[in-house]
Amino acid sequence: MFESELISLQRANQELRALNESLRSAQNKVRQSERLASIGQLAAGVAHEINNPIGYVFSNFGTLEAYLLRLFEMLEAYEQAELALAGSAVATRLAALRSRVELDYLKQDIPLLMGEAKEGLSRVRKIVQDLKDFSRANTHQEWVWASLHQGIESTLNIVASKIKCRADVRREYGALPEIECLPSELNQVFLNLLVNAAHAVGPERGLIVVRSGTAENAVWVEVEDDGCGIAAEHLPSVFEPFFTTKPVGRGTGLGLSLAYCIVHKHQGRIDVRSEPGHGTCFRITLPVRHAVAEGAAA
Repeated sequence: MFESELISLQRANQELRALNESLRSAQNKVRQSERLASIGQLAAGVAHEINNPIGYVFSNFGTLEAYLLRLFEMLEAYEQAELALAGSAVATRLAALRSRVELDYLKQDIPLLMGEAKEGLSRVRKIVQDLKDFSRANTHQEWVWASLHQGIESTLNIVASKIKCRADVRREYGALPEIECLPSELNQVFLNLLVNAAHAVGPERGLIVVRSGTAENAVWVEVEDDGCGIAAEHLPSVFEPFFTTKPVGRGTGLGLSLAYCIVHKHQGRIDVRSEPGHGTCFRITLPVRHAVAEGAAA
C-alpha cells in the first residue's frame, strides 16, 4: 500500500514538473513574442519617420537634376557665343576663368556625382521600405496573401550587415505562388535562420544558399550554410527552448524554438539536416492556404 502511494506521488510529481516546465516555456515564448512585436512597432515607427524626409529629399533631388540640365543647356549656348569673341580681352578672361574653375572637368563629374547620390538615396529608400515590410505593424496579425520571396528579400536586406562580412548569399528561387500567412511572423523565422547560418560559418568566408520550390499544395524554403554543422546527438534538441550550441552569452536558445512555433502555427513543418564539418540545412514547408482548425473561433 505504501509503495503504491509512493509510486503515485512520484508520478504526480513528475507530471507537475513537466507541467511547470511547459508553463515556463510558454511564458518565455510569450515574452519573446511581445518583445518581437515591440521591436516590429519600433522599426515601423522609425521607418515611417525616416521615410518622410527621404521623400521630399528625393523629390527635391529630381527637381535639382532638371535645373542642372537647364543650366548646362545655357552654359553650352555661352560656350558657342564665346567663339565669336575670339581674340578680345573678354575672351581672354573667360578662358582664364574656365581654366581656374576646371569647367570641362565639372561638366563631366557633376552628372556622375548626381547619379551616385541618386543611387544612394534609392538604396536608403529601399532599406526603409524593407523595414516597413519586415515589421508589417499595420497588419494586426491578420492572415493575408503574401509573397515569401518578398519577405526573404526584405529580411536579407535587414540583416545584410551581419551576413556580408561573413558569407556570400546565393539565391536559388523556384516559382512560388503567394500563400496565406502572417508575413511579419514568417519574416522573423527567416531572420532567425539567416542569422544562425551566418553565425555557423567558420573563420573563412562561407556560403549561404536560399532555395525555394513547391510540392503539391505546399511551398518550401531552405536556408543552407557550409559552416560547422550540428552533431547528431544535438539534432533532436535544436527546437527545444533554451537549447543552443553557441558559446555562453552568444545565444538565448529561443530563436529556433520560436521559429518552430511560428511554422507550427502556420500548419507547416520545419526540418533540419546537418553533418559536422559540412554545414546545416533548415527546410520550412508551408501550406498555400491556411486552414482554420475546428474550435479556433472558440
